[in-house]
Amino acid sequence: MREGVIIKLVSGDYSVLSDNEIIVCKARGVFRHKEIAPRVGDRVLFDPNTRYILQVLPRKNELLRPPISNVDKVFLVFSVKFPDLNLHLLDRLLSIVEYKGIEPVIIFTKIDLLEENDKLEYQKVKEYYQKIGYRVYETSKFNEVNQEIINEINGSISVLAGQSGVGKSTLLNKIEPTFNLKTAEISYALGRGKHTTRYVELLRVAEGWIADTPGFGITDFEKMELSTFARTFIEFYYLSDKCRFGSKCLHIHEPSCKVKEALQQGLILPSRYENYLSFIEEIKELNRKY
Repeated sequence: MREGVIIKLVSGDYSVLSDNEIIVCKARGVFRHKEIAPRVGDRVLFDPNTRYILQVLPRKNELLRPPISNVDKVFLVFSVKFPDLNLHLLDRLLSIVEYKGIEPVIIFTKIDLLEENDKLEYQKVKEYYQKIGYRVYETSKFNEVNQEIINEINGSISVLAGQSGVGKSTLLNKIEPTFNLKTAEISYALGRGKHTTRYVELLRVAEGWIADTPGFGITDFEKMELSTFARTFIEFYYLSDKCRFGSKCLHIHEPSCKVKEALQQGLILPSRYENYLSFIEEIKELNRKY
């Protein structure tokens, strides 16, 4: 048996990288009975002669949509124009990725399309996410990809996520032109793009791997304790130590809540708190159903 990492999955064919060699394997039928499906990112044991995957080694994490395992970072790619910056979706994905225990990195694209009267508000938003601890990078049509983005990819398995049409494939093409990924056509009338990626594949970038995926589908919350969810808003989590009810404070109606005080003082981005309240209601409904 040999050990390798699944770097590509197309129609039941698993491309396994082992000792700098790519071997296309099939999964044994036993996986179906055990309800285990090998995924891109999995470390596996396989038979190089029969080319069958025999065992999936323990995962440190996993995503269902896209079906990928052992992810170190999720790059949340959001355009500031065409389509407009969607802070509701950004906060949703940040919360979900935090809950999964994966490190998020934010990339804002199409900076060159910002109109003069939008720049101040955008700068305020960018600086807020940096202030609460997230690394934020920018790209534009006229600039090469920041070397720091490539450094982020080194030594890790990363997922590129975001709405269709925000420039994910364009970003990957800039990082490594030999990828030759098809760039999405944008319908400016609709303000959204068309999906161009049809399968999940790990692409080699310098000393790391990055996946471009057919639509990032982990936009639904899981059933969880509300206090657990509250901790996924990292700035709320750090303030909760000073709340009267500590980590049990949900920052809604509780007295002596430091999060609400910070909001009133203008220290918390209003959209963050509004999105938090919206997500709380969504999780309450989810918990009632299940």
